[in-house]
Amino acid sequence: MTEVARALADYTTVNLAYVDDQGEPQACAVFFALTPDGSLVFVSARSTRHGRALAADDRVAFTAQAEGQQWTTITGVQGRGICTPLAGAARATAFTTYTERFPFVAADQRLREALARADLWQLRPTWLRLIDNSQGFGHKQEWPAE
Repeated sequence: MTEVARALADYTTVNLAYVDDQGEPQACAVFFALTPDGSLVFVSARSTRHGRALAADDRVAFTAQAEGQQWTTITGVQGRGICTPLAGAARATAFTTYTERFPFVAADQRLREALARADLWQLRPTWLRLIDNSQGFGHKQEWPAE
């Protein structure tokens, strides 16, 4: 998973796809931080459409990639995983990881306090695919979680 983890570490936004509480497919983009165990953490309130959806059905699909790429050198990650809200010590540790990734959160007291009250989610990948056209058009490397 090393190449996939390196690719994810280069990106800041993940696009989540999910099914909302009305049974409709939806998508949203959230800032994320990569944890040492390979999980992604992001902040979102359960009162949002995707927060309600994740609380009801924790399965998601997602993508992450850099903006403004040329098709011959496209790199990105596709994946599926399970999202769960964090609490207690796990939440505190993940929030530290998140604010280290995005120092502007810690630097802005109002933002830091707002995000500290929001839910912090962990996305544990169950399957990942790295796309890297710089190694040849359509080059893929898959990682199935155990």
